[in-house]
Amino acid sequence: MEKMKTRAESGFKLKWLYLAFDEYFTGIQNHLRMIRNFFTQGLRFFILYILTLFLTVPLEAEVTRVIVTKTEPYLEGRIFGDAGSYVRLSGQVYGEVDPGNPLNSLIQDIKLAPLNSRGMVEYVSDFIILKPADINRANGLMFLSLPNRGNVFPPDTALLQRGYIYVWCAWQADVLRGNNRLLMMVPYAGINGGSVGGIIRAEFQVSSPTITLNLSSGFFSGLTHHSYETITVDNTGLSLTRRILESDSRDTVPNNEWAFSDCNKGRYPGYPSPSKISLRDGFQPGFIYELVYTAKDPLILGLGFAAIRDFASFLRYETTDHYGFHGPLTDEGQTVNPVRKAIMQGVSQCSNFARTFLFLGFNQDEKSRQVFDGVNAHIGTRRISLNVRFGRPGGGGLQREDHLFPGNDPPFTWSSEYDPISGVTGGILEKCIETGTCPKIFQTLSSSEYWQLRASLTTTDSYGIRDLEIPENVRIYLFSGTQHSPSSAADQMSGFPQNRNSYTPYHRALLVALERWVMEGTDPPASSYPTIASGTLSAPDKVATGWPDIPELPYNGKVNELPLLDYGTEYDFRNVTGVITLEPPGVKSDQFYKTLVPKVDRDGNEIAGIRSVDIRVPLGTYTGWALRREGYGKGDLSSLNGMSIPFIKTRKERKESGDPRLSVEERYKTHEKYVEAVKEAAEALVTEGFLLPEDAAAEIRKAELGDVMR
Repeated sequence: MEKMKTRAESGFKLKWLYLAFDEYFTGIQNHLRMIRNFFTQGLRFFILYILTLFLTVPLEAEVTRVIVTKTEPYLEGRIFGDAGSYVRLSGQVYGEVDPGNPLNSLIQDIKLAPLNSRGMVEYVSDFIILKPADINRANGLMFLSLPNRGNVFPPDTALLQRGYIYVWCAWQADVLRGNNRLLMMVPYAGINGGSVGGIIRAEFQVSSPTITLNLSSGFFSGLTHHSYETITVDNTGLSLTRRILESDSRDTVPNNEWAFSDCNKGRYPGYPSPSKISLRDGFQPGFIYELVYTAKDPLILGLGFAAIRDFASFLRYETTDHYGFHGPLTDEGQTVNPVRKAIMQGVSQCSNFARTFLFLGFNQDEKSRQVFDGVNAHIGTRRISLNVRFGRPGGGGLQREDHLFPGNDPPFTWSSEYDPISGVTGGILEKCIETGTCPKIFQTLSSSEYWQLRASLTTTDSYGIRDLEIPENVRIYLFSGTQHSPSSAADQMSGFPQNRNSYTPYHRALLVALERWVMEGTDPPASSYPTIASGTLSAPDKVATGWPDIPELPYNGKVNELPLLDYGTEYDFRNVTGVITLEPPGVKSDQFYKTLVPKVDRDGNEIAGIRSVDIRVPLGTYTGWALRREGYGKGDLSSLNGMSIPFIKTRKERKESGDPRLSVEERYKTHEKYVEAVKEAAEALVTEGFLLPEDAAAEIRKAELGDVMR
């Protein structure tokens, strides 16, 4: 820290001399604070600062410079259909926002950010672009895929063949360097050059005994996220608690058994550390540990919304930056922008980002232009706690993991609705309706979102009594019988195999449908999801859902229910913004929001939604939920995992086991009949618009080569 201060002081002296020649004495204090923050957050921010000193071209707000640091052939020049080969660009986008602009002033703590000489707040984000080597072969669609906790989702090769321009841009500034994660640099909030403090609640869950954890070591964030440091390593007056079930009362861990310290290189209590916590006997699996402490130096994370807005707008509408350099999608002297339309895709956590991005009005840029024409909000139904002081957007908000984190707040719906529990009226699209900047939207869901993320509240009233009308520009699709991320791995927490039923080919077909809707105006397939009116959406108890009595399979109907929570008077739950002053949160109402789930057929497979080949021609039961076993919080939901429960092969074995589901033998008789059933299902899905012909052929081929009834 002393070395850092010395470097910052040296940098200040150099800058003071520079400003003296330009007679900018009045800006010294702001620039000193800026340099201190830049040195704290890394070299790239310092480079940005140097650029603003020596490049004297007058700048506007928004993107100021786009620097490509590496250009290389993608996959060694592999050819993707008519689009040809692709090139991969990587680099940084430098941006600034006007804190006084109403489109930016809602960013939490932006008034506490250091300003440059033009009164702007600066940021830097990593980006990656895949574009056809011959940009004339692009189809005119920019597809921005939001990185999940800094991690890039690989591109879909079928979309590359269609000429998509793929873009990834960092938006989450609390992600740490490593594993090729995309990073964003933002300033800290400060008051007159000093630190800002506040309370923060940390939760810890481990899969194996661990003595030392980062203060940011949540279930989903692990060791990859920035820790907000405690203001003191003295734990006097603080309380570390633990409990087995999320609903259990908290047991206090004695203060002499834990410390703000690092024991990675020594025995407990180790070395004092403001960013780590150690437990004498180690953190143990099966427990939820909780700590409330006073932290300092919040990052201004809400700038992530501005970064996505401004970089996407720049790529869509501009061909040169403010210095006259051509953009990454154009060549020197080229004046025609290859982008005609833009789609943003957010997966899981990033779907929550996309919903909040729209709700807060960020689909309008600073020149009042619409940024994205289409949005795919995939497997995420909440909003995100990015625009909160000491925000932790990586939190899951599940039934057990990060259960009490903000972001599970109303409004939940796309359309504007009245919520009698909170007393507010609103919807995700209210801002873009006001400004005429609403995109076409696909909300795509796995079954897990109904059990863990209360997906039903996006389509029903708060009490689960009636269906809501869905806006004309929104389509909602459930991939029946799927888990959050399909997998065939074993689930340590439940003891059952995870759900292997993949939604990938059906999701791909929908992305092409969204492309056609955006680019050509071609109507996509009608929404397909469970509803109250159709009798396919029900309470989660066994009788209501129609769950069959599968031997040795536990069922308790547990879902992720949550009341309206109280985080203190300075937190604005409607806008998921502000300052949290009450932790753990209290309860504002004794009424719970009613969570409903999809009904199932006699096999335990969901009736409504896009029923894949594996559901129409099943070899087992596929769920979006699983229950934890003894030693792992028995009875709670097992994260975002589901189950694959295969059918018994023969009628005789089925009768002996007491399984009510027909055996494979009883269903298909011969291998040829099974293949014929698969072919019929695949062709029907193509006709319905939920499967591409090439993926249907792959499903049929897989069945032909398989061993069913051989």
